[in-house]
Amino acid sequence: MSAINTAIRMETDAIKFYEEAAGKCEHPFGKKMFLSFVEDERRHLDMLNKIFKTADVVIKTGEPTEEIRTVFQTLKDETMERITATSDEKNAIKIAMDMEKEGFDFYVKAASETEGDKENALFERLAYEENKHYKILANTSAFLNDTGNWFMWEEYSIVEG
Repeated sequence: MSAINTAIRMETDAIKFYEEAAGKCEHPFGKKMFLSFVEDERRHLDMLNKIFKTADVVIKTGEPTEEIRTVFQTLKDETMERITATSDEKNAIKIAMDMEKEGFDFYVKAASETEGDKENALFERLAYEENKHYKILANTSAFLNDTGNWFMWEEYSIVEG
């Protein structure tokens, strides 16, 4: 149960962090990204609380990238111009990347050490989702730091013909 308690604490901290980051974020894409992470972390917390209380959980399998991809598509025209992120926003993304990496490592370890099938499946799913969050954040960081090259690499299929 110690791993579940730690996971609950991690997810609660992540919710608080992402809510604060969304509140400070000036760009609508960044705000929406952080708020979508809040929803994901709340879903994770709900699953962990269910397994902690009842030892019976249904693993909800949403895809974190689905909503973010839609946001990118919606804002694509607007972002063709260079977007300058504040250092606070870039710092929040860096911190979030570190948190997601730590979460991923924790869940991989917890999955390997747990004996229950449901707990193992939950930890594996949470590791998968934390890794997806990390990739979203890394992509966002690349976008904010070098928008021109980001579009070139993300849209390379257009260039290839």
